[in-house]
Amino acid sequence: MSGAAATTPGNPPEFNQVMGHPRPLWMLFMTEFWERFAFYGMRWALALYIVAQFFGGDSAGEAAASKLYGAYLALVYAAALFGGYVADKVLGYQRSILLGAVVMAAGLFMVVVPNETIFKFGLATIIAGNGLFKPNISTMVGQLYAPGDSRRDSGFTLFYMGINAGALVAPVLTGWLAENLFGGSSAMPAYKAVFIASGVGMLISLVWFWFGRAQLKGIGQPDAGSAGMGRVLLVAAGVLVAIPLVYVLLTIDASQLQWLLTALFVILCILILREGFTNGAIARDKAIAMLIIFAFNVLFWMFFEQAGSSFNFLAQNIVNRDFGGWTFPVGWFQSVNSLAIITLAPVIAWIWIKMGKANPSIPRKFGLGIIFNGLAFLLLMLALSSMVDPQSLKIPFWTLFMVYVIQSVGELCLSPIGLSMVTKLAPVRLVGFGMGGWFLSTAIGNNLSGIFASHVSGEGGMSVESALSGYTFGFWVLLGSGVALFLIAPLIQKLMHGVK
Repeated sequence: MSGAAATTPGNPPEFNQVMGHPRPLWMLFMTEFWERFAFYGMRWALALYIVAQFFGGDSAGEAAASKLYGAYLALVYAAALFGGYVADKVLGYQRSILLGAVVMAAGLFMVVVPNETIFKFGLATIIAGNGLFKPNISTMVGQLYAPGDSRRDSGFTLFYMGINAGALVAPVLTGWLAENLFGGSSAMPAYKAVFIASGVGMLISLVWFWFGRAQLKGIGQPDAGSAGMGRVLLVAAGVLVAIPLVYVLLTIDASQLQWLLTALFVILCILILREGFTNGAIARDKAIAMLIIFAFNVLFWMFFEQAGSSFNFLAQNIVNRDFGGWTFPVGWFQSVNSLAIITLAPVIAWIWIKMGKANPSIPRKFGLGIIFNGLAFLLLMLALSSMVDPQSLKIPFWTLFMVYVIQSVGELCLSPIGLSMVTKLAPVRLVGFGMGGWFLSTAIGNNLSGIFASHVSGEGGMSVESALSGYTFGFWVLLGSGVALFLIAPLIQKLMHGVK
């Protein structure tokens, strides 16, 4: 886990090229594939499991499950802020990823235990490990390319396809295991099988990166003076201290967690702006542009991240999933997003290239992402107001299916471009920290998504009326924010000083 000094992002070594990209991209692609398999393998089942295991299947537990789900996702992404800083200043990217993978695997096996306290400690352990893993592997993708390399955006898009390939396979495979091989059924899957399979996936990710990291030729390794095991042990001890603190954050009210996350975001903005001002007017303007985009990113994920909470309960209670005696599993809906991403990502990338000089700016792409997210909620509004079957009180299967597809188009306009944007706009010495800031803005959106989902379900469980009211609100917020971003896009683009 030690080695030579890290190669600077501005001077990557010479790599063999595979399919037009540096060879290590594909190693990182598969490392991320298995980590995302682990993450999404347990994510689809999380809120459903909480209601089934800790509320006896009572739909009144949906609101509490949604809040815990939102808090879990929020803390997963918030931890990336600290993980990025640790990698930048203490441990290096490679060792952070390896340590994070070990901790995540331990947490995934802990959530198998059907005890609420151990379950939440398992979630806290996953959160701590993911903080070390997630921002740093994305940062290393950016370091494979020299500044100005036109392949950078397409490299991130390919990497994003790796993320979604893992997310596509995970719900299908873990859901099938839970319903067919371990004594479960479509009505009550064996959720333990889901969590065990996810833990195995995380171990594969760990082994894959351990043997593949030699391809990186020094990228992500610590400075020569900090390459010993002492710092690894120090960070590991810090993780052990952090897990009980994260457990406490999981148990507090979601609104209190929201205040804490907002405070962290303000501190991050101050630190990034201070670094930007220190490096001159151009660095300052780029930092300001990045932080404005972060604010709109919060709104996107607040409504996008309903897949594991309110959309799950919508699928379970209000969507017609019957196909002549076979019931479409609830968890499989979450593979639709990934299938759409994998199918449409090359199409969207081709469109950006074919548009040439007319290619929308980064802020305009973000605006498109938010508007497409809003269109998905518009479809739900129409379904819940005019397509409800009067006998079954359910909406057609295709409506929720297409909601995931439409949201995926919005995600492709926003998320892979966001990862690349951070590596271009963040102050040079705080790229990992800037990536952590991207994930922190996502964290705030995720926690708000849990709060929003709890209102959609109401006190007694989701109904057509509560869903229609909540999703109508979501449509108007997304439409308004998307239009606003389009209007101020020229100002943001000016602050970016030619970054495209």
